[in-house]
Amino acid sequence: MQVATISFDRFNTLRDEEAHERIRAAKAKLGKRVVLLVHHYQRADVYQHHDLTGDSLKLSRLASQTDAEFIVFCGVHFMAEVADILSKPEQISILPDLAAGCSMADMANLAKVERSWRELAEVLGEDPDKLVTPVTYINSAADLKAFCGEHGGIVCTSSNAPTILDWSFAQREKILFFPDQHLGRWSGYKKGIPLEDMLVWDPDLPHGGLEPADIKRAKMLLWKGHCSVHQMFQPSHIIKWRNKYPDGIVISHPESAFEVCKQSDYVGSTEYILKTVKDAAPNTRWLVGTELNLVSRLAEEVKHEGKIVEFMAPMVCMCSTMQRIDPQHLAWTLENLAEGKVVNRITVPEHEAALARLSLERMLAVS
Repeated sequence: MQVATISFDRFNTLRDEEAHERIRAAKAKLGKRVVLLVHHYQRADVYQHHDLTGDSLKLSRLASQTDAEFIVFCGVHFMAEVADILSKPEQISILPDLAAGCSMADMANLAKVERSWRELAEVLGEDPDKLVTPVTYINSAADLKAFCGEHGGIVCTSSNAPTILDWSFAQREKILFFPDQHLGRWSGYKKGIPLEDMLVWDPDLPHGGLEPADIKRAKMLLWKGHCSVHQMFQPSHIIKWRNKYPDGIVISHPESAFEVCKQSDYVGSTEYILKTVKDAAPNTRWLVGTELNLVSRLAEEVKHEGKIVEFMAPMVCMCSTMQRIDPQHLAWTLENLAEGKVVNRITVPEHEAALARLSLERMLAVS
C-alpha cells in the first residue's frame, strides 16, 4: 500500500450527488478491506454510508474485531486515535478530514497537565502519584491517556464515569479529572461527593487558581473544560418546556451543566439516550439535551410510535468540527484507498500507544 498525500482540490467542487455515487463505487471496490465508522453526531449525508454506528469507544472496539484493513472513522481526531490504539497492528486508522477535532479535547494538553501535576506536588508536599489518581475522559488526546497510564490513572466514558471514580478513589484519596468539568461534577455528585469538595482547576492560573488549603481539602479537582455543544443548554430551556408540556420527559447528556442535569428526568451517554427514548412508551414527548444531528435522527426513528422528540436549545447547536467531514472528503478518502493510496492516516507512536492502552485496559477491566 502506497502512502501519499493526494490533493483534495478536484473533490472540493463535487456536487453532493456525485460524491455519494463515488463513495458507493469506492466502497464496493474495496469490499471488506474497509470498514466505515460513523459517530452518532455525524451529519446525515455522511451517516447514510455507515458500516457501523455508535459512540467513539464502541466503534473502535467493534472495528478492532473486524478483518478490515482500513478503519475510516467519520468522527473527530481523538476517536481515530483510539481506533489506532485498540485495533490490530496491521489495521490502518484514517480520518477523512484532519481538521475534524474536538474543542473539549483541545482544552487539556499534555504540557498543561504535566505542569498541573508538578504544581500539585508543590502544594501536597509529595509525589502526586501517591495521592492523586488522574482520570481522563475518552474525549482527550492519546498523550493524555498515556499520561494516565504512566501515573496509575485511567480513562472513563460518559456511561462508566461513576464506576471509574470508585476505582480511582480506591487507589488514592484525590482525583484530577480532565478535560470536562461537567461530566466530572455530575459523576461525583452521583457518587455522593458534596459539590464543595469538587473544585474547578484552571490550568491557566498558578495552582489552578486555588488556595493550597482548598487543594488539600478537595476530593476532586475538575479541569476547567467543557463541550461547546452541551454548554449551550440552559435550565431555562427546560423550565420553559415543562411549563408548556408538564407531562413531558427530559433527558440530557452528562456533558451538560450540573443545573441542566439536575433538572432532567434522565441523564446518560448517547447510547443511553437512544435506548431510553426508543424503549419508552408510545405517544410520549421528550426534550433531549445533546447534539442536534443525533436528536433529529432519533426524532425520525420514533415518530411512527407517536413519540415526539425535541431539541433542548432554541438555537442550532451541533458539533461543528465533526461537520467538517462531508461527502466530498469521504469520497476523496475512499477513492484514494481504492487506488492504493492512504491519506490522513492517524498513527499514535508505539510508546505512547502502549501507555494509553494501559489506561484503556484498566477502564475496560473495571467497567
